Amino acid sequence: MPRVRELEVLRVVLPYGPRTESLLVKLTDQAGMTGWGETVSPEPKAWSRLEESLGALLIGVDWEHPDSVPSGDSAVDMACWDLWTRMRGVPLADAIGGTRTSLMATVRLTPDASIDSLVSRVNQQVCAGYGHVTLDIRPGWDVEPVRAVRAAYPALTLAVDCAGAYSDSGQLVALDSYGLQVIERPFPATDIYAHAALQDQVAASVAVEVRTTAGLDDYLTLRAGRVLLLRPTAFVSLSEARRAHDRAVAAGWDIQCAGGQGTGLARAATVAVGSLPGCTLPCDVTQPPRNNQIVTPIVGANAGVIAVPLTQSGLGHTVDEARVHRLAKDHFSA
Repeated sequence: MPRVRELEVLRVVLPYGPRTESLLVKLTDQAGMTGWGETVSPEPKAWSRLEESLGALLIGVDWEHPDSVPSGDSAVDMACWDLWTRMRGVPLADAIGGTRTSLMATVRLTPDASIDSLVSRVNQQVCAGYGHVTLDIRPGWDVEPVRAVRAAYPALTLAVDCAGAYSDSGQLVALDSYGLQVIERPFPATDIYAHAALQDQVAASVAVEVRTTAGLDDYLTLRAGRVLLLRPTAFVSLSEARRAHDRAVAAGWDIQCAGGQGTGLARAATVAVGSLPGCTLPCDVTQPPRNNQIVTPIVGANAGVIAVPLTQSGLGHTVDEARVHRLAKDHFSA
């Protein structure tokens, strides 16, 4: 039975692109074993809430399972799972019901300075072994780049991610003639009816992203898509992410796991959840640059395939604590 004798919470800002902030949680048990967790882009009050309550919640308290720790925070939950599975000598993927030893990967390509440059980048990724490419699109950068990539690669499996940037379905319906597999997050998440209307008009599967099982149920009821974009650390717990997986599978939906931001810990959890049997679409852990991770081995794809770490317990990765402390902008311990 785990008993935490020491905990540390660190605020880390990674030096790439739009600087991404993460909260890292380290738990140490009586025997010195550690578990790590991460929340990427935490809500503004997360730090103060953990500082006020986490010590009383965990220090010296016996708990039998991560689900019995009512933290309401994804980093704490992940750290509890990491510690609990390391104590038992089992990989996290096994503990949550994963069945895959490796995952197919998608590579995400952002808008470029020119269409020719984008096509060249697609060529680089295809030559690197990727058989699935996701293009980030926005109004004004959609039909033409997709048309060019499809013309250059008629057999390539293509998806587009709209990041909720559209307000009507016109351009998105036009994209359907280019054989897209998935249209991700076409509208703001609150506009469920727009998602349902688009799914009725296109052959591609519409992918929706939610943060709760109740939110997913609303989409399922209206048949407002056919793919769940499952970002594990967006849920309060890995068990809640598993419940969302189970609901989507029961409804006949496909699932794509995603989680490319952060230090590598959140990506490791994404891979573990991606090993679940219903995660049928390629996993997305392609951002940020691999050298910005604080874990060994780094989490990423090799020739379009992501290995699920099944020979190591817990998340399956070692944390470079010296680098964590160099990157930390703030921390507290108890």
